[in-house]
Amino acid sequence: MAVKLSSIINTDELLKLNPSEIILIDARAGINAEENYNKEHLKGARYVDLNKDLAAVEDPANGGRHPLPSFSKFSEVLSKLGISPSSHIIIYDDKNASNAASRFWWMLRSAGHEKVQVVNGGLQEAVKADFPVSSEIETFEAAKKYPVSEWKLKTADIEEVEKVRNNSENIVIDVRDKNRFDGLTEPLDLIAGHIPGAVNVPFSENLDENGLFKPAEILAEKYNSVLENKPSENIIVHCGSGVTACHTLLAMDYAGIEIPKLYVGSWSEWSRNDREMATKEKQ
Repeated sequence: MAVKLSSIINTDELLKLNPSEIILIDARAGINAEENYNKEHLKGARYVDLNKDLAAVEDPANGGRHPLPSFSKFSEVLSKLGISPSSHIIIYDDKNASNAASRFWWMLRSAGHEKVQVVNGGLQEAVKADFPVSSEIETFEAAKKYPVSEWKLKTADIEEVEKVRNNSENIVIDVRDKNRFDGLTEPLDLIAGHIPGAVNVPFSENLDENGLFKPAEILAEKYNSVLENKPSENIIVHCGSGVTACHTLLAMDYAGIEIPKLYVGSWSEWSRNDREMATKEKQ
């Protein structure tokens, strides 16, 4: 029986792998992300763009700021990156996997690709461990069309969140930091606050003081306490736009917990619709 591949790979394990047997992906996002990748990246890494490759360009009120792309678009992205169903994919970003590494991990797993891991500590930890870096243009061949026909992992839409957010048999988790959840600040969306009924479990709590994922057993203890034995289909995880929420889904999978539902639209969609909102004035 094949042993399940850990969703997290430490840098000492990464250094032992044969570069020709893996596909390394740089998934950093934000301002000047691709420019920074071009200046310096882990040697051999191919760049994936959160906005262009891992999301669709649509109305944020209908799906949030980073809605999932179509199956055909994602298939094209994977083929362009040279990824085939047998590829061993290793992903990193420069924000401890909260940038877009965890989102790409979730999308690959949801497309049915099991052989995918995220670098613990990301770019900075790999550089610290003396993984070779480069500013060269990476050349590689595209792969044949990658078959993507469904998202195999569970998702929730805005109507389901509305239906279950106050149900004691369900739990809606918001992974944004406490100040955003409390409505004290909102750097990205139009309104500050949170979905009434949601509980705040910041994704940053998945990490230790060095920016590394806490041990699997510690994460398991934490989330089993939060989830109170609720089945995965009764758990919905969200953030601002369905990206950072994947960090917590990654942490749960690493801890051996079944991956719950992702609300892709998240606060960016909820706050742009005529829905009840808990803001600083309405706590």
